[in-house]
Amino acid sequence: MIDFKGHRVEKDIILTCVRWYLAYPLSYRNLEEMMAERGASVDHSNIYRWVQKFTPQLEAAFRKGKKRPVGNSWRMDETYIKIKGQWKYLYRAVDKEGQTIDFLLTAHRDKKAAKRFLRKAVGHHGLPEKITIDKSGANTAAIEALKEETGQEIEIRQIKYLNNLVEQDHRAIKRIARPMLGFKSFRSARTTLQGIELMHMIKKGQMITVEGQVLSAAEQFYSLAA
Repeated sequence: MIDFKGHRVEKDIILTCVRWYLAYPLSYRNLEEMMAERGASVDHSNIYRWVQKFTPQLEAAFRKGKKRPVGNSWRMDETYIKIKGQWKYLYRAVDKEGQTIDFLLTAHRDKKAAKRFLRKAVGHHGLPEKITIDKSGANTAAIEALKEETGQEIEIRQIKYLNNLVEQDHRAIKRIARPMLGFKSFRSARTTLQGIELMHMIKKGQMITVEGQVLSAAEQFYSLAA
């Protein structure tokens, strides 16, 4: 259970602000205005602090037995994210059904960064049988290093049309991030993207719910704080 003690604003308002920011292309000031129209006086700087504080806890709750298993055929790629006027890199992977496997924001796009991403993904989901990538030599080298470390054979495929799946999936993340007008720090970008990815996974039906229980994406998100 996430602890909301010490906050003068009600838990429901905090969670609503956090979810709206992570689920829709809105700015913090947009949310301040929207809450004011609903009779809630909330400063945009407070919403920022709530996103930074509660997003890691909500994502951890999702990872802890709430995320559905993914397939063992991965599509891996990276996309660009602007932080303080400079481009950084968001490594992402989906399975052949389009379900998110994992993600990692890095300062560089190289073999070392790709290996960090793969280790994170493998740590959460185990080793895949296949990984489809673009023509990136760094990604190829990282997978080869992973194979050598683990002693397990992993098929590497460099087939452009198969990787369109993850490239299309990037768009959903960047559509939400675009109104944020560039992140001001690497840390805040990492946390916010963590939450955007969380909401994206919930919308894709990747959260395990009680059998027979039908919950909306919003209700699933709020249940993580229970």
